[in-house]
Amino acid sequence: MKRRSLPVAAALAATAALLLTACGGGDDKSSDNDKIAGADQASKKPSKSAEPAGAAKDKPDGVDVSLPKDMNLVFDWDKPKAKNEAAAMDDAANYLRAIYRGVDKRTAEDAAVAAYSTGEGLHYAQVQINEWIKGGWTGTGTRRHFDVTTRSTTNGNSVEVAFCSDASKFYGKEVKTGKVLKTEASPKDFGYYRIIMVKFPTSDDLWQASKVFVETKAAKCQ
Repeated sequence: MKRRSLPVAAALAATAALLLTACGGGDDKSSDNDKIAGADQASKKPSKSAEPAGAAKDKPDGVDVSLPKDMNLVFDWDKPKAKNEAAAMDDAANYLRAIYRGVDKRTAEDAAVAAYSTGEGLHYAQVQINEWIKGGWTGTGTRRHFDVTTRSTTNGNSVEVAFCSDASKFYGKEVKTGKVLKTEASPKDFGYYRIIMVKFPTSDDLWQASKVFVETKAAKCQ
């Protein structure tokens, strides 16, 4: 989010902080040899049934993750060769789409949120969406995600998807007035995400976000 004059500035800044911090967030560094945090988080069945599968690319796993034309999430990354890691990466992107779809639809109960998250990942998504709703904002512009890496647990049922995010061209927009709330780009616009994706028990292709860790003002992403 972007901010303008007080008192709206304070509220928008608080929302921006929420969108760049998470369950267990902070400057959490780990090596490839470390155990993936939250990897033992069990995946749970989505609380809402998914929509019928369709050919449209905005309905992966039969779930609608489409966004309005002025809300653009760019995922500038290449898929890994490992099938599980590629699938987990795809659904990490869908998890973020689901959050912003919830922002646009003004609900934290959208089917996409339920499909692509579980446990603390679900809680994180719901908190983010509800903060935008309470503030009376939606989003507009482009969020770019890049420099992605993946690593799996030994059993292959959990994958950590880590990446940078650039929100310098993504802004808050007042729902009632349509006014876009812009400011100059700053270090606050850059975050480093680590999302723990877990395989859905009854599907080889569906992965859910179980935990989210974010480093704010990430120098490595600027």
